[in-house]
Amino acid sequence: MDKAKKPWIDISVPIRDAMVHWPSDPPVSIRRVKDIEKGDTANLSVISMGVHSGTHVDAPIHFVKEGKGVENIPLDTVVGRARVIEIRDPESIKPEELVGHHIRGGERILFKTENSSHVWQKYEFVEDFVFISDAAADFLVDSGVRLIGIDYLSVGSFKHSGSYVHKTVNRQRKWATSGRRRSTSNETALRLAL
Repeated sequence: MDKAKKPWIDISVPIRDAMVHWPSDPPVSIRRVKDIEKGDTANLSVISMGVHSGTHVDAPIHFVKEGKGVENIPLDTVVGRARVIEIRDPESIKPEELVGHHIRGGERILFKTENSSHVWQKYEFVEDFVFISDAAADFLVDSGVRLIGIDYLSVGSFKHSGSYVHKTVNRQRKWATSGRRRSTSNETALRLAL
């Protein structure tokens, strides 16, 4: 198939009522407040959730006091070709595994870990998800990547304070995206549009 005609693959996580969320964040709630079946002229729902639910972008302001908000993200950061790197380590993403992938400056890198196979099917938060290690965050920033993405709710660890990873990425005006689901294909390159 011609590269220009490849179909788009949706790797976002569908938002659903009571879906998994970061433990200290507000829960996800979707409720119908107007319903045609109950005599209303239209259907209308209310959605309440923290902005770090499902697929989301971590803006620099998330961990950096004077950082920019998501409304300032350059569109070319989140739209364009992205490379998917499958990670075999069941604990974390480490520089030793990244070196062989020859990551280049300006790339959008999405990590496919074992998170993809099980975490989004659960309603309970998974504490031991695969995350980006501190050393890998340094490696990725030094490599000059434009965007880093992982397949669960945070690029940093839950058990080992993930703030270093966030701060390292955000201070360098890099953008992180969390909460992706694995595509059903084995694509190693995607056209990304967050």
